Amino acid sequence: MALDMQPRRKIFNDPVYGFVSVPEGLLLEIIDHPYFQRLRRIRQVGMAHYVYPGALHTRFHHALGALHLMQQAVEVLRSKGEEITEEEAEAVCAAILLHDIGHGPYSHALEHNLVDFSHEALSLLFMEALNQQLNGRLSLAIQIFKDQYPKPFLHQLVSGQLDMDRMDYLNRDSFFTGVSEGVIGYDRIIKMLAVHNGELVVEEKGIYSIEKFLIARRLMYWQVYLHKTNVSAEQMVVHLLRHARTLALQGVALEASKPLRWFLYRAPNDNPTPDQLVHYLAQLDDVDVAASIKAWCSHDDPMLAFLAKGLIERRLFRLEWRSAPIEISYLHQLQEAAHRKYGNWGPNLVFTGASSNRAYDPAAEKINILFKSGRVLPIDECSDVPLYTQTVTKHFVCYPKNIRPSNH
Repeated sequence: MALDMQPRRKIFNDPVYGFVSVPEGLLLEIIDHPYFQRLRRIRQVGMAHYVYPGALHTRFHHALGALHLMQQAVEVLRSKGEEITEEEAEAVCAAILLHDIGHGPYSHALEHNLVDFSHEALSLLFMEALNQQLNGRLSLAIQIFKDQYPKPFLHQLVSGQLDMDRMDYLNRDSFFTGVSEGVIGYDRIIKMLAVHNGELVVEEKGIYSIEKFLIARRLMYWQVYLHKTNVSAEQMVVHLLRHARTLALQGVALEASKPLRWFLYRAPNDNPTPDQLVHYLAQLDDVDVAASIKAWCSHDDPMLAFLAKGLIERRLFRLEWRSAPIEISYLHQLQEAAHRKYGNWGPNLVFTGASSNRAYDPAAEKINILFKSGRVLPIDECSDVPLYTQTVTKHFVCYPKNIRPSNH
């Protein structure tokens, strides 16, 4: 009797989906690689645990969850007659596993502060470095990731309006924060996916699930990702690292791990090679930054110590959202109050900025609905509910809670 020679599989027990099954071969080699294992030491939602104590899940969790959903999506599309070869299935699964591989520690705090690259660009650098180590076995995954493969729907599953990345992070972040507004019918959406003229579409029956998905995405942004306490903590980390970089360039001694030291002390005009960036970023995670924040609490520089202690002891800054840019007069009052309280470095503790969110951008890429008649319409033309296609921008000012402007 012939034995069924199915590839051996490794099982991961995921709190959101139950068992995630990964076949031995390329996908398991990626997961076992030190670049990927680093994601265990990088939290998925940065500083959100200051608001939601359960939000301590990692990018490792998220990548495995996105892989699980991708496996389901491939199965569904195949069942509807779409030809996806074993090589394409493996490549699209590898691409989703690696979509966040270039993320730095503490959410986006390092991007454009210590390293002048987006996490998407860094992910591509990591993928190309891994491809060399794996003798070109990631070439097809990279093509799909860069949208250079002749089946666009595969790229849309990795990076699009209904990609498996969004599908997992909304579900997972909702689970770990306890914010039920983010719960989406991910399984129903995946079952409603189809391909029309090479592009990803959603069958007519899935329209209400898509509406719920877009509304959940909007609510999660303002309730979790852009929650004022989360943004305040992130701003404190951003300004702490910026100040540390300024001190480092002045030759001030700072306690830091070797990879963090490389980012802090490298010359401003020094353009690192892709190999250097990958080498040092691959060693950098939340542990490095957390250890330095703890050490800097007792540093001689008052601003560095103040920000570090605030983060360690959860003495976070007050953050005020406004619908228009912060008035210059109000900003000056806050800076004067900070100067009175802390001296010359006080005004540097008043931060301003803006955050934008758009639940659905029909100009970038539409979510198309496939009707039984064969007609295809974008969701914004066939939905009865407002889909929040406009960009909502909120401006903020952030400052220590123990200062008050003179007219308050």
